[in-house]
Amino acid sequence: MRRRVIAFALLHLLSFALLASSQRRLVILREDFADFFSGPSALGTADDSHGSEDSAKWDEFGDLEPSLTATGDYDPGSWLPIIESTASSPLSLVNSSSDPREALYFSGVRHMISAAAAASDPADMEVAAAEIEAAASAGLPHAQSALGFLYGTGLMRPQSRSKSFLYHHFAAKGGNMQSKMALAYTYFRQHMHGEAVKLYAELAEVAVASFRISKEPPVIEPIRIHSGTEENKEALRKSRGEADENFQITEYQALKGNSFAMYQMGLLYYYGLRGVRRDNTKALHWLLKAVEKGDPRSMEFLGEMYTRGAGVERNYTKAFKLLTLASKHKVYSAYNGLGYLYVKGYGVEKKNYTKAKEYFEKAAENKEPGGYYNLGVLYLKGIGVKRDLETACKLFVTAANAGQPKAVYQVARLFQTGIGLKKNLQIATHLYKTVAERGPWSSLSSCALESYLKGDVGRSLLLYSRMAELGYEVAQSNAAWILDKYGEQSICMGESGFCTDTERHLRAHTLWWQASEQGNEHAALLIGDAYYYGRGIARDYERAAEAYMHARSQSNAQAIFNIGYMHEHGQGLPLDLHLAKRYYDQALAVDPAAQLPVKLALMGLWIRMNYADSFLVKVIDSLPKLYPRLEAWVDEVLMDEGNVTILTLFACLLAVLYLRERQRRQVEAPQPDDAPN
Repeated sequence: MRRRVIAFALLHLLSFALLASSQRRLVILREDFADFFSGPSALGTADDSHGSEDSAKWDEFGDLEPSLTATGDYDPGSWLPIIESTASSPLSLVNSSSDPREALYFSGVRHMISAAAAASDPADMEVAAAEIEAAASAGLPHAQSALGFLYGTGLMRPQSRSKSFLYHHFAAKGGNMQSKMALAYTYFRQHMHGEAVKLYAELAEVAVASFRISKEPPVIEPIRIHSGTEENKEALRKSRGEADENFQITEYQALKGNSFAMYQMGLLYYYGLRGVRRDNTKALHWLLKAVEKGDPRSMEFLGEMYTRGAGVERNYTKAFKLLTLASKHKVYSAYNGLGYLYVKGYGVEKKNYTKAKEYFEKAAENKEPGGYYNLGVLYLKGIGVKRDLETACKLFVTAANAGQPKAVYQVARLFQTGIGLKKNLQIATHLYKTVAERGPWSSLSSCALESYLKGDVGRSLLLYSRMAELGYEVAQSNAAWILDKYGEQSICMGESGFCTDTERHLRAHTLWWQASEQGNEHAALLIGDAYYYGRGIARDYERAAEAYMHARSQSNAQAIFNIGYMHEHGQGLPLDLHLAKRYYDQALAVDPAAQLPVKLALMGLWIRMNYADSFLVKVIDSLPKLYPRLEAWVDEVLMDEGNVTILTLFACLLAVLYLRERQRRQVEAPQPDDAPN
């Protein structure tokens, strides 16, 4: 007998609950500000010397070093070029490399990605691992990073966290950014914030630099391929690119002259949203057409493109003209672009900090996140205003809460250094991690999703597993879900060939556990189920209860119900019928849709309280043991072994109805004729 009776009623909650971690607001209290804000003389000039050198590093209006703008290679050793060349010209990268170590590395990763396809020969994966190991032994950092992934995952190599850490350490020293992400996440999980913050700060700085000059916009679209235990069909349908019905409708409307549809087409192609491949030429085509139709949003967006030189040749004169037109149509984000041009003196007669401040203030007055951020930079640097760190901090926090990534980076710097805000490495680490995960190394997620949509689940699992190692929660849950859903289809490679059931369960368990640590309540629920049922690990009711308590802290109704059940039966928690009732009631309060299963459970609890030693209670408790064939049938037919509880609780309901009816008849029974009056 078991308690997942409300699964069918709760699945619709999970997709919303999983977003909870990304919706948390950063709340800064007065006591969070540094002590030197306590007196008025501390603001402005009194502390200029203290922060001027540090804030110079954060100058949003400064130019990047020529070496960075010249190379633009923020993710050396990335798998993305190898994936793209595999699709077009498999041997192009291998043959073009003058370094034999790089040739081995490119060949190894190419073979690994190809061998990850379902039903591939494990020998192909062993060849790939051997090539990667040879390049790593020769000292190539990127190969060391890939080998660290193999050892960490247990892919054609015995799983070894120590070896994985060692190879990632050497790769990070050699400049591999993905290994730096992996190391930072390792320290993050161990609450070693002093080490994690250094790596995440470096990664976040690179990510912000890529936002500023990269032609690849800093927009990521993490898609969760599952909703609870089921495939997230709606999200996947919207990610099918040009084959999606909504895309085709938008394109049809754009062709018919709808300016807003033209603007949407431009965004889809520019950012590569919803599975559409990035195409700057098509993006520019649709945005120009929308501008011709007088669409102000397209004017602003095209003005930003000309300002950054992203997707078009940089042209400040055109940028100023378009942003001015957009601002006249009350597109408030255009004020940010105009303010930037006046700060830099681009496309205008000369620099004008007063006008820049006015434009940024207009943007902020209209709740534009970039306005808060840019004003914060002015006050941080004292550009056109008296330097005021407290005001800068408040503006950065406001912008960060609105999702402005560069503002999140700035607040993290303040917490890390203790300038403006009290030093707090834990908060700084969390904030840096948020920004770092938007770096160019996040591009593998879109490749993993594309592979899944094409039916190449094995390759998708490989790429999501790589992203999971870097600390991406969505990738962790996606990889774990694939292992659970498709595990029997020979897509999981283990230490020596296809995964055994034990290897698959343990790998999925590890991924779910990592996701649960990062706030994924469904993952915590599945961890509890794994311990309760003994799936792939030893049955442990106490650890199951611990996992359910973690999911309960995130208001997961099913976990709350499960805790009530465990209290009712004394499994991993003290036997306490009154506390069990309290948890059942709480589950119903959290999710009113759980009314039927909760009522059934409460009826069963009523029988246990009033007829504790009765034969009926013993029958109810022993039903699954007495009828294993029935339980197996329910498992096969209902696709969930926990749903046998529905039948058990239904029996409880019938019993309750029978007992209450018997009581009613006893009360209403006619009195004998000789009864005294």
